[in-house]
Amino acid sequence: MPLTAEALAERLQDTLGDLIANLTVALDEVTLEVDAANLMEAATQLRDAPELRFDTLIDLCGIDYLDYREGGESRFKDGLRFAAVIHLLSVRRNQRVRVRVFAPDTALPVVPSVHTLWPAANWYERECFDLFGIVFEGHPDMRRILTDYGFIGYPFRKDFPISGHVEMRYDPEQRRVIYQPVSIEPREVTPRIVRDESYGAGRV
Repeated sequence: MPLTAEALAERLQDTLGDLIANLTVALDEVTLEVDAANLMEAATQLRDAPELRFDTLIDLCGIDYLDYREGGESRFKDGLRFAAVIHLLSVRRNQRVRVRVFAPDTALPVVPSVHTLWPAANWYERECFDLFGIVFEGHPDMRRILTDYGFIGYPFRKDFPISGHVEMRYDPEQRRVIYQPVSIEPREVTPRIVRDESYGAGRV
């Protein structure tokens, strides 16, 4: 029988100790935050410790906290803008945990690669690099995987323009695809919100 989220959090605290930077339980889910310098040691314990055995990586993604607000304060403070989030599953114990690691440098966000512990991380890390520009140190093939090889920028960053920087089209005279500066004027479309204070009044 799987542990409750609170009991799992206690087990993680007992096993990982000082490797944990932050540990939260919300909506029956456990989020474990570790510093980039401690990621490999913590990840190895998560996979190999008999009382944990998180043997399967089911997802890895990036987050840009540029405009995120938590309790009125920006989460992007002390230079912590980019994070990689790893979702792990223990098949043996039917437990899940979310591991978040912030890149210590915003200008060049780098975190360790976990592909040697969970090979499934390989393409997830490439996708995260392609879309957010987070570099996974130790990855054997850190190339783009979704965008074109000549793509400039990282399209999932919050400061990346919606229309992009370049567009491509087929040129019949040159008989090839060419790239040119985007011809759409940059704009922000904000939906009009109508607030009616009496909306729903009197309904059951």
